[in-house]
Amino acid sequence: MNYKLTISYDGSRYDGWQKQGNTDNTIQGKLEAALKGISGETAELHGAGRTDAGVHALAQVASFRLSSPLSPEFIKEQLNRYLPEDIAVLSAEEASERFHARLNAKGKVYRYSIRLGAVPDVFKRKYQYRVDAALDIDAIKKAASLLEGCHDFRAFCSNKRYKKSTVRTLHSIDIDLDKSELNITYHGDGFLYNMVRILTGTLLEIGLGEKKAEDIPAILESLDRQRAGKTAPAQGLCLVRVEY
Repeated sequence: MNYKLTISYDGSRYDGWQKQGNTDNTIQGKLEAALKGISGETAELHGAGRTDAGVHALAQVASFRLSSPLSPEFIKEQLNRYLPEDIAVLSAEEASERFHARLNAKGKVYRYSIRLGAVPDVFKRKYQYRVDAALDIDAIKKAASLLEGCHDFRAFCSNKRYKKSTVRTLHSIDIDLDKSELNITYHGDGFLYNMVRILTGTLLEIGLGEKKAEDIPAILESLDRQRAGKTAPAQGLCLVRVEY
């Protein structure tokens, strides 16, 4: 039977989503270990996105198969009983035989959260990146509008050896400022390795006056990672939802 899980996690203490040979401290690894414990089977989870170390998720989606079916309700209950307290299964359901969490995804929404000013929010410090200097929000909004649409985003990808197409469509970039909190929300059909964090780092450099909004077209056309901004830290990034 094929299953679909929706998962929430605090990525602060994990080495990312993807299982790795040199560590068992990954979200995928913890979920697969818990699944084996309750089903007796070695099931491989396919996540909709491979979030990096320190990145969080409100609603990550994963799919997996079991040869001996268990009820989705039982899977959800047992996983939440045995998983660490910073990983939670929000829902479990039977999926169609052809469903694949990554291959069938039509879009994703990520949010990057920034704390502005000299005073950190001690309760959100693991989920925000703090910027002490003043930002030109209008310049950030102008740059964001130039990034929207269908472009080749190779300049915003950390993987220099990426062989596949780096063309993606950013449906929208929403800039939301509420007193000392700045949230940048990205809605796109797909994202490259570190793409959201590099986009954010570039927008912040524009907000700080280190780059200009008018530089965006040239950065995109260059296809050169060195032309874009720094990679923003992981803790401010959260996968909000996956669309099918």
